[in-house]
Amino acid sequence: MCGIAGIVTGDGGRPADTVLDALGGALGHRGPDGVGRYFLGDTALIQTRLAIIDLETGDQPLFIDQGTDRPPLALVANGEIYNFVELKRRITGVTFKTRSDCEPPLFLYDKHGIVFAEHLRGMYTIAIHDPGQGRLVLARDPFGIKPLYYALTEDGFVFASEIQALLAAGLTSPGVAEGKRDELLQLQFTSGAETPIEGIYRVLPGETLVVEKGEISERIRLGALPPAGPKPISESDALEDFDAVFQDAVDVHQRSDVPYGMFLSGGIDSSAVLAMMARLNDEPVRAFTAGFSGTAVRDEREHARAVAKAAGAEHREIDFSEADFWQLLPRVAAALDDPCADYAVLPTYKLAAEAHRAGLKVVLSGEGGDEIFGGYGRYRRALRPWILGGRMLRREGALNGLGLLRLDDERWRDGLAEAERNLPEGLTRLQAVQAVDCADWLPNDLLTKLDRCLMAHGVEGRVPFLDPKLADFAFRLPDRLKIKRNLGKWLLRKWLDKALPVADAFSGKRGFTVPVGEWMTERAAELAPLLGRQPGIREACHPEAVEGLIRTLDGRDKKKAQAAWLLLFYGLWYNAHVLGRDSSGDVLACLGEN
Repeated sequence: MCGIAGIVTGDGGRPADTVLDALGGALGHRGPDGVGRYFLGDTALIQTRLAIIDLETGDQPLFIDQGTDRPPLALVANGEIYNFVELKRRITGVTFKTRSDCEPPLFLYDKHGIVFAEHLRGMYTIAIHDPGQGRLVLARDPFGIKPLYYALTEDGFVFASEIQALLAAGLTSPGVAEGKRDELLQLQFTSGAETPIEGIYRVLPGETLVVEKGEISERIRLGALPPAGPKPISESDALEDFDAVFQDAVDVHQRSDVPYGMFLSGGIDSSAVLAMMARLNDEPVRAFTAGFSGTAVRDEREHARAVAKAAGAEHREIDFSEADFWQLLPRVAAALDDPCADYAVLPTYKLAAEAHRAGLKVVLSGEGGDEIFGGYGRYRRALRPWILGGRMLRREGALNGLGLLRLDDERWRDGLAEAERNLPEGLTRLQAVQAVDCADWLPNDLLTKLDRCLMAHGVEGRVPFLDPKLADFAFRLPDRLKIKRNLGKWLLRKWLDKALPVADAFSGKRGFTVPVGEWMTERAAELAPLLGRQPGIREACHPEAVEGLIRTLDGRDKKKAQAAWLLLFYGLWYNAHVLGRDSSGDVLACLGEN
């Protein structure tokens, strides 16, 4: 896991050292173990390294010669290529210079050109400079597990693993895209290629870009999910096949030359990951669980403790307190330069800090299980006939009906609507809603949360449920093996019930809640006037309506609590990334700077 960045000038001149210095400095937290640089012609690349595989010879950039008459290919990458062992066996007639998992993509590009990513199994963003062709090639994994952003500027094309690095380089200014701002406030994340910062774009999941003379000349895209309906299979055969493909997925996700562990919520997905890790490891799995003492929300630690004990895990419990909320939230908002206002960022950030303190560099997590196995209640609701309560996904925004937004219209849903329109033919209704979530919600909320919160502490997050082989298997299961007896993730529950009975696989989905409403209610009188006068809030909302909302919080109205949380997160995010203000104080101190 690393940070990568680079620039291709538009005029053919050599990129400025100061730009590369700024990009690398801003990405230092992603790669504290080393820095690699590359300059050739109009192109410069940089990588900050978090050493996970091949600790001794895996420094980047990596190179391969193309003959005496052609300059070598150069690569920098962020992520893990899980099938690198198999690729090295498959790629014949070449000499590998390192044990790095990122060396095979260079040889694949040399042989297959810009479709090289079709052969990769992993999470990655890759930059390859091909000076012989005069082009830079960027590729991102199909689920968008690893981030990559770019901007087209007067100086040329610049890219980086994080938005804040592009801002630090001074090649683009931090203006807010109003449509994306309102989408964020209504959805808690934003969709598509455009980010909330004007002029900065995401390389889309599965996309490969070709850059020549500072401009994008070609795009191709790999899909994350198979564009086909379910395959017929019996439940017993599906269970047997799942056991094999899940073991393989978790096994390759454990490939590491450094210590690893996992995050255990006590839910179905993380419990299944723990059960399989326990099968595959001789030593106890190191598991971390967060909980909330003294609040009305369900505390998962007791259940997680029982699951961890049954699996023989070394279990560490972390309390996330009200004091943590007020102290850590500004730092979390600063880490999430591509904003997702998912309150699960709070415990994830603290869990990552604890994993780092425990000496871990790699953590496995259960993200993606709900999306590929059909776990959310909204999937079941979407499948019902309208008369029985069926409805489209996310038809109502979080701030609708509260009189807060200056511009309160329905354009915030345009990105989701586009994803719905672009679905392939032949999917079932369940597959269709799963595919929409995988297009935007998954990469731009859950996976962004995991990446930024962990990489802020130099920890790599891995998601075995989003392994391509496992996702292909799960997505093409018959609907009846995903949803049955009003329970989602049916097949996964059946497997877990046998693999780890104490996990209580057939209990209803408990969900995960952070008591942000309770905590904001406690200090509403102090918070209301401060939040109402924040520059970002005043641009988007009626400040008197925001103050009124905060003052009337009572901890029981979930809609008001969600709206208050979104506004608070956005106000802090705006201060950090648009105004460039310090985020080291607590919430009230940071808001009080205005």
